[in-house]
Amino acid sequence: MSDASDAHGRGFEPSGPLVSAASAAIIGVIVVGVLYVGRDLLIPLALALLLSFVLAPLVSRARRLGVPRTPAVVSVTLLAFLALFGLSALIAGQVGQLAADLPQYQSTMRQKAQSLREVTGGSRTLERAAELLQSLGQELNAPQPEGRTIGPDGKPANAEPDRPMPVEIHPPAPTPLQNLQAIIEPLIHPLATTGIVLIFVIFILLQREDLRNRLMSLAGANDIQRTTAALDDAAKRLSRLLLTQLAINVSFGVAIGCGLALIGVPSAPLWGVLATVLRFVPYIGAIISAIFPMALAAAVDPGWTMLAWTALLFVITEPIVGHIIEPLAFGRSTGLSPVAVVVAATFWTALWGPIGLVLATPLTVCLVVLGRHVDALRFLDVMFGDRPSLSPPELFYQRMLVGDPAEAAEKAEEFLRERSLSSYYEEVALPGLMLASRDAVRGALDERRIATVRAAADELVEDLDAWNDEDPTAAAHERTDDAEAADAVDRAAPDASAASLPDAGGPPPLVVRCLGAVGAIDQAAAGMVRQVLEKHDVAATLETDDLVSAAGEEGRLVICIVALAPGEAHLRLAVRRVRRRAPGAMVVLGCWGGEDSVAGAARRAGADAVGRSLPEVVALCLAAGKSPDLAGESAVSTAPALLAARSA
Repeated sequence: MSDASDAHGRGFEPSGPLVSAASAAIIGVIVVGVLYVGRDLLIPLALALLLSFVLAPLVSRARRLGVPRTPAVVSVTLLAFLALFGLSALIAGQVGQLAADLPQYQSTMRQKAQSLREVTGGSRTLERAAELLQSLGQELNAPQPEGRTIGPDGKPANAEPDRPMPVEIHPPAPTPLQNLQAIIEPLIHPLATTGIVLIFVIFILLQREDLRNRLMSLAGANDIQRTTAALDDAAKRLSRLLLTQLAINVSFGVAIGCGLALIGVPSAPLWGVLATVLRFVPYIGAIISAIFPMALAAAVDPGWTMLAWTALLFVITEPIVGHIIEPLAFGRSTGLSPVAVVVAATFWTALWGPIGLVLATPLTVCLVVLGRHVDALRFLDVMFGDRPSLSPPELFYQRMLVGDPAEAAEKAEEFLRERSLSSYYEEVALPGLMLASRDAVRGALDERRIATVRAAADELVEDLDAWNDEDPTAAAHERTDDAEAADAVDRAAPDASAASLPDAGGPPPLVVRCLGAVGAIDQAAAGMVRQVLEKHDVAATLETDDLVSAAGEEGRLVICIVALAPGEAHLRLAVRRVRRRAPGAMVVLGCWGGEDSVAGAARRAGADAVGRSLPEVVALCLAAGKSPDLAGESAVSTAPALLAARSA
C-alpha cells in the first residue's frame, strides 16, 4: 500500500510546477482579456488614479494653508481641468488657423517638388518611361472594334439597345438640428470620458485614506507593515515621477514653441503643446513631435533654411533634455529597466491604443512597486525593475560555473577601484564559492562542474594578482604623507642600508601554508587567502594536505585551513590530519559557512584559532608571526588592530 502511494506521489510530483505555470498563464490571459474588454471603464480609472497622484501634493499644500478638505479637493481638481480645457481650446484654435492657411502653401510645395525633380538626375528619362507605359496600358485596355452587319430592316444587326437614363436621388438639405447633432455626436465620447475622469479624481482625493485602509484590509491585517510600505513607495515614486516628468516636458514644449516662433514656423504654440504631450511617449515621442513642424517649415519657406533650423532645434533640445536634465532630475526614481519601458509601451498600446502609450510608464512603475513588496508578484520586479537580477555573489558563481572568469574579473576591477582586494574576496568571491560548495554538498554539482569552478576561480585569482590589498581612496590620501615621511627618514639617516639590515636576534620569519578543508572548492578559497597574505608580505603557499608534512624549519609555521560549508565531522578530520603531519605548527581555521557550534567543535579538535571572515583569518596569521602566545580568543580580539596596523 505504501509503495502504491509512493508511486502515486512520485507520478504527480513533476506535474506540480507544470500545473502552477498553467494556472499562472490562464490567470494572465484572463487579466489581459479583462483589460482589453473593459478598457472603456479602466482607461478613465487609470487616468483618474494618475491625476490623483499629481494633484495630491497640491491638495495637501492647500490643506496646510487652512483650506477644508472638500473645498481644497474640488478647487484644485476644477483648476486642473480648466487648465486642460484651456489647452484644448488653444490647440483647436491653432488647428483651425493652420487649416485655413494651408492652401496658400500649396504653390511653395509645387515649386519645391519641381526643383527636386530638376535636381534629381535622369528624371526626364523616368518621365518618358512613365508616359510610354501609360499609353501602352491605354491601348491594351481599349475595347476591341467589332464588325457591323446590316439587318433586314436596314439597321445594324449588332446594335446595342437603348440604355435607360440614370436617375440620382439627393437627400433633402439637413435641418439645423441635424447639423447640431452631427457636431455633437463626435464629442459625446470624449466629454463622457472627461466627466468620468473628473468624478473619479474628486472621489479618489476625497476618500484617499479610506481607499488606503480598504487596500490594507484586502492585503490582510497581519501584513499591514508591508502594505503600508508598498502604498507609500508607490505614492512617492509616482508623484515624483509624474510631477518631474510634467515639469520637464512642459519646459521642453516651451523651448520648442519659442524656438519655432523665432524661426518663423506658423502655429508655433500648437507644436509646443504637441511636443509637450508627445514627449510623455518614451523614446519616439520627441521624434514624432518633430515631424509636423519640419513638414510645415518645408511647405512655408521657398528655400531650405527654415527646415534646417527647425531640425537643428529638435536635434539640440532633445539630447540636452533627455541626456542631461532628465538623468539629473530622475536619477533612479522610476525603477524601470530600458527594456521594460519598450515592452510596456508595446503592451499597453496594443491594449488601449494611444492612451495606453502615454500611460505605459506610470502603470509599469505601479507593477514594479507591487513586485517589490508582494512575494507572489516578485517576478514583475525581476522582469521590469532596474535592480540587478543576480546579486554579485550569484553572478560570480554563475560565471565560475560556465568557466568564464573574464566577466567576473571585469566586475572585480570595478569593485577594486573603490574597495580593497580582501573586501572583494570577502563580499563577493567567497560568498559565491560558498554557493558552489553548498551545491556540491547536496549533490547538485558533478565532478566536471566542480573542476570548472576551481579552474575559473584560480584564473581569476591570477588575474587579480596585480592589485594590492588596500583601500584606493585611503591610499591616495596617504601617498603624500608617505613621501614626506620618506624624505625625513633620508635626511635623518644618511646610511639607510645599514639601518635596513635585519636583526639576527629577532623572531624567525612567518611561513603560512594554506589548504582547503574538503574538496576543490575549499582549495580555490584557500588560494584567495594565500594571495591576500602575500599582499601583506607573508611567505604563504597553497598546499594540499599531503604536502603539509614537508614543512621546513625555516620559520614559524602556520597552517591555515579554509572551510566554506563545513560539517563538524569534516572539520575535526581536517584539523586532526594536520596535527598529525605538522605537530609543531599553529592551526588557524577559516570557517565561513559554519555555525558557532561547528567552530567550537573545530577548536576542541585542536585548532588554535578560528576566524569567521577573511580579514580575521589574515589577522590571526599575522598575529602568530608576532608572538607564539597570540592564539585563540586573544588573537581574535587583537587581530583587527594588527591587520589595520599592517595595512597602514
